[in-house]
Amino acid sequence: MSISRESISWVIGGPQGSGVDSASHIFLKSLAMAGLNVFGRREYHSNIKGEHSYFSVRFSNHVIRSHVDEIDILATFDAETIVRHSPFLVNGGVLIYDRDVLTKKIEEIHTLDNSSKSRFERFLMDNKREPNLNGLLEELKHRNIALIELPYYQLIKEFSERIQDNSLSKLARITNVMSLAASFAVLEFDTLLMKKGIQDTFASKSKISEINVNAAIYTYDFVRQNFKNIPKNYSEFFKEINKNTREHIIAQGNQTSPLGKIVGGCRFQTYYPITPATDDSEYLESNQTVEQKDGNNGSAVVIQTEDEIAAITMAIGAALTGVRACTTTSGPGFSLMVEALGWAGINEVPLLVSLYQRAGPSTGLPTRQEQGDLLFAINAGHGEFPKIVYASGDIEESFYDTIRVLNYAEIFQTPVIHMLDKYLANSIITCSPFDYKTIKIQRGKLVNKIQGSDSSSSEHFERFRLGDGPISDRAMLGMEGRIFWNTGDEHDEKGHITEDPGTRVLMMEKRLSKLEHIRRLIPKEEQIVVEFESDQKLDSNKLVIVISWGSTKGAILDTLEKLDLEKPRVQFLFIQIKLLNPFPGKLLQEIIDRKISQMRQNSSTFSESEVIKIIVEMNYLSQLDILIKQNIALQSDFKILKYNGRPMSHTEVYDSIINILNNNSQERVILNNGV
Repeated sequence: MSISRESISWVIGGPQGSGVDSASHIFLKSLAMAGLNVFGRREYHSNIKGEHSYFSVRFSNHVIRSHVDEIDILATFDAETIVRHSPFLVNGGVLIYDRDVLTKKIEEIHTLDNSSKSRFERFLMDNKREPNLNGLLEELKHRNIALIELPYYQLIKEFSERIQDNSLSKLARITNVMSLAASFAVLEFDTLLMKKGIQDTFASKSKISEINVNAAIYTYDFVRQNFKNIPKNYSEFFKEINKNTREHIIAQGNQTSPLGKIVGGCRFQTYYPITPATDDSEYLESNQTVEQKDGNNGSAVVIQTEDEIAAITMAIGAALTGVRACTTTSGPGFSLMVEALGWAGINEVPLLVSLYQRAGPSTGLPTRQEQGDLLFAINAGHGEFPKIVYASGDIEESFYDTIRVLNYAEIFQTPVIHMLDKYLANSIITCSPFDYKTIKIQRGKLVNKIQGSDSSSSEHFERFRLGDGPISDRAMLGMEGRIFWNTGDEHDEKGHITEDPGTRVLMMEKRLSKLEHIRRLIPKEEQIVVEFESDQKLDSNKLVIVISWGSTKGAILDTLEKLDLEKPRVQFLFIQIKLLNPFPGKLLQEIIDRKISQMRQNSSTFSESEVIKIIVEMNYLSQLDILIKQNIALQSDFKILKYNGRPMSHTEVYDSIINILNNNSQERVILNNGV
């Protein structure tokens, strides 16, 4: 079982609207309060209610950054969750299920698509079982999986009599908490912390909180008293692990970036609702009043516009007035914003676009994961103009990165596209509290006074002044004595339209020279991060270099930390590229050359033929690999890719690199795990 990985994986599933999210948040909060490191992720269909959704939580006393495919404890209250997820239960795992679902035929699960039905039937027939739920339970028993058969209806009825509440239809909503409590019973988890987790989740609803607490304790006791087949190793593992005593917080991906915007001085954000980006604006909206040091309250203006074109143009207008302005969207919405992005480019407007990627093209998979927008983001807009494309790799760094890219936008006076994605948005981690002391707000060449100017003078402000390098002084619209023009046409220093060829050349060179300026001024450690590098191993004769970007970071880090212990003669280097445009090709080559040179010096048996370069990303074309080849002569040996709409797991990345090391892999490795 997964105890060997020093972590436990728990999954809860059910129809959307049945309380899967609230139960998982209680579970996650309770574990965090117990001092455990936690990673959780949410998966859901693009409908309001009824289709299957699930939440996976992995926890340990060690730092964990990703999910695994294996399931130790599967908590269910419907038939579909059993069918979809039970094949992933580890030997010795636990299945919690409703006794009444066993009579249900597979064809009666109307939300189960035909391909899933076929996979389920094939799985059972391959194991010589009848293709129904009873056949599945027989197979699970054969794999030594403990079956916790809960009579949910009976438990709810008994509980209603105990609390003297006969509204069974209302109480039926607590099956999610009963399933959760049964999971805690398997772990012999502290009921006081379970109670605290429930109370914290329903803090504003005291009556609902009380009912759920009592129902959870009732179910917990029922499981402990009636099921003696619960594997002891779960509770023993849980008791033996060293709990984390450091101060930590629970951070959610769709909250850390907007929190970074608040701290980073964003005071104007626009959006048109689109999954998975909407949560960013809604969180900002719910926290838009900002308490300032002087005791006064400031605020952020958040506007839901009529469409994405209005969203970006309104944000551009706000930025011209001097406010730090953002807009947030996903792929389809970003497509509509592209023309206005070019307007911001030619007018050197400091605009931040938070781009939460999802699976495309067109509507694609609205609630699923992909990294398919990299090249589009870099090349968005007709003509040539500078833009920064910057990617965050995990939830914690998305907070700091958001503040960083707000600074970049104003320092370099250019649009910035901050690449996030569905996986980051819908994941939750425990991490250290954010360090606000390290944060600096840098507004660049924003001027309040023009030396030697007179507000009554007829001289107008040279907003696009030539001769001062790529960055001109920037004034706010409406400032006295600072009149200038903005237009989508080519313009002179004051913003007046011009078609003069000489001026055109100078203005193009001014704008585009920002690209090298950006590469030179952004600190190297903010452009590319060496996330993992093996300590020197005297006898190592092989070097594995993994290069990636964005949210695959967690699964790669968890994998390389494990492999580094298992492979004493292999050196590992993990390079995470954060600045994707302008691309830091020279820096990337320097990092790789330095490591290879180091290997030559420390190992007499090392040969460059023993260097394995692996690109890991979530798209079909391997867009990062294309981008690297456009900039430097670096040839990858393997590509680990995934584009089925589900995020990369630690399990998949680990297995893929093991196969590569064992010379048992295609050059193009396609991953397809996930429910």
